[in-house]
Amino acid sequence: MAVESFNQDPVSDLVPRQSSRRSHTLFVELQKEIVLGILAPDSTLTELDLAQRFGCSQGTVREALMQLSEEGLVKRQPNRGTRVAPCPADDARALLTLRREVECTHLDRVVERTDAHLLADMRALLDAMRNAARDGDEYGLSVRDRAFHTRLFEAADLPLVTPILTRCLIHAHRFKILNSQPNRALEETAERHRPIVEALEARDRARLHDLLAHHIATIVDFGPDLTGGAAEGDA
Repeated sequence: MAVESFNQDPVSDLVPRQSSRRSHTLFVELQKEIVLGILAPDSTLTELDLAQRFGCSQGTVREALMQLSEEGLVKRQPNRGTRVAPCPADDARALLTLRREVECTHLDRVVERTDAHLLADMRALLDAMRNAARDGDEYGLSVRDRAFHTRLFEAADLPLVTPILTRCLIHAHRFKILNSQPNRALEETAERHRPIVEALEARDRARLHDLLAHHIATIVDFGPDLTGGAAEGDA
C-alpha cells in the first residue's frame, strides 16, 4: 500500500526537496511500524520490498533507512542488508538512566527560561496527548509524549544535548510499547503529565525534579522501575 503523502505537488520543480520529503514520509511510517512492533525486532528489511510496498524508488527507501539507522532503529550492514534493531531490557535501562540524567539535571535552566509561550506549548501538548488517548491512538500518544518532553528540555537551551534526549525518548517508548499489555490505560498515561505542567507553572524546580525523576523511573505502565529507583505510585 502506497504512503498517501508520496503524492507531490506537480507544480513544484524542486526535485531534491521532493525526494527529501518522500524519504522523510517513508522514514516516519517505518519508524511508526518499528516502534509499534509491526516490524519486529531482528526482522529483515529489503530496499526492493519496501519500494514495491510503498510505491517509491529504492533511492527513497535507502535515504529513509539511513535516517532510521541514525536513530538506532535499524542496523545496516554492507552486503548483508538491513535488520530492525533489537530492543533489549539492558539497553532500555541504560537509556532511561541517561534520559533521567539529561532531563533532571538542567531544570534550573528550564525554570529560569519558563515563559507564557513555553507554558502554552506544554498545555497544548498535554491536550494533544489527551485527545490521542481518548481516540485510542497509542502511537499518536507516543509522538506527542515525546514532543512534550523534548519541548520542556529545549527550554534549557542546550541544543547539542537535545538529540541525545530525542534518541532516548524514541527507544524508551519503543521498549514501553513492545512490553506493555494490550489495551493499556492510555488516558492514565496522558494524565501523568498534568502534574509536570502544574509544577512548571508554579516555577517549582524541586517539585518538577521529583515528578520527572519518578515519571521516568516508572515509564513502563507505572512499573517496573527500570532505572533501579524505589519510586512507587503515579506521577
